[in-house]
Amino acid sequence: MDKAGELPVVPSAPAVEQEVDHEAARPPYIHAMLAGGIGGTTGDMLMHSLDTVKTRQQGDPHMPPKYTSLGNTYYTIWRQEGIRRGLYGGVQPAFLGSFSGTVLFFGTYEWSKRLMIDFGIAPSISYFTAGLIADLAAAPAYVPSEVLKTRLQLQGRHNNPFFNSGYNYRSTIDAARTITRTEGFGALFYGYKATLWRDLPFSALQFAFYEEERGWAKRYMGSNNIGLPLEILTAASAGGMAGVITCPLDVVKTRVQTQHNESPSVSTNLPKAAQLSPSNSSKHPSQKPGKPPPQNRLISTSSPSTALRNHGAATLDTSSVITGLRILYKTEGISGWFRGVGPRFVWTSVQSGTMLVLYQTLLRWFEQHPLVKLGNEL
Repeated sequence: MDKAGELPVVPSAPAVEQEVDHEAARPPYIHAMLAGGIGGTTGDMLMHSLDTVKTRQQGDPHMPPKYTSLGNTYYTIWRQEGIRRGLYGGVQPAFLGSFSGTVLFFGTYEWSKRLMIDFGIAPSISYFTAGLIADLAAAPAYVPSEVLKTRLQLQGRHNNPFFNSGYNYRSTIDAARTITRTEGFGALFYGYKATLWRDLPFSALQFAFYEEERGWAKRYMGSNNIGLPLEILTAASAGGMAGVITCPLDVVKTRVQTQHNESPSVSTNLPKAAQLSPSNSSKHPSQKPGKPPPQNRLISTSSPSTALRNHGAATLDTSSVITGLRILYKTEGISGWFRGVGPRFVWTSVQSGTMLVLYQTLLRWFEQHPLVKLGNEL
């Protein structure tokens, strides 16, 4: 048959393959940053009350502990302190830190991921490394807000008659001023290294799993649009798996940051009420008379920290994560490494699912409604 009679060849397979190439279409950086900021903040705000409950259980200095089960803690805080001052205490710094941190995270993630892929680095390695770099870049923005947030969460309302946390700030601004005045500016970055120990591998694993799962889903569907059910499944499972794998680091971090570090003589000779007071810390022996005592309770400073401290558990007496892992294994075995793994799995699954599904949804919306003209130039 001559060429005039030949049927046109339909390049169906290459077309599908080209559409499934999820690295071909790259959103503008400003779109990725805004979508990530909105998605991450929404996920954190959705889970804030659960985070408050976990913070109260982790930092409860009373013996026996006031808060026991998850449901009991929720009900007790709500009944005694309400929603705004109780379950949603510390929401202002949480909002600011979450938005600024996730904006920096997603901008850095997209930039570093694309750079490495363009240099010929394997996608799986690029995703993992980009997650590490992105969390490292975002940490200076969110760690100070986490310190303020967790102290206000643990405190509850000002002059709280229902719970003696060792903190008593009037507001977020008062907390920031008091901390910098009495403990120094560096106190706003307390737990920085411990936070990175846990959050860097979490973010790296989360996005490595997420990108790989989305790649599988796109090949399965034959399209870049994998549909809402698969969007939720890939996002939630990626966060949940990363949360379970990094649970031992979370347990050590929580134990180190919630344990009391008073010297034996102080703990033995002072009454219980004085032992709970932050002014008795041996870290401030040269405090000037008349100066407000530094608030020195060590508590967790990161959102998905759900490994509840067992009040009868062995004290780690170390700031080293590696040493802490060894002590935990010797005293409590493998089960000690994975204490609280269930609540952590739920937290990371829901938060990651909300953040990443909104991220993809908003990227598509920005593509269809290019309201931000600056995005076309970046």
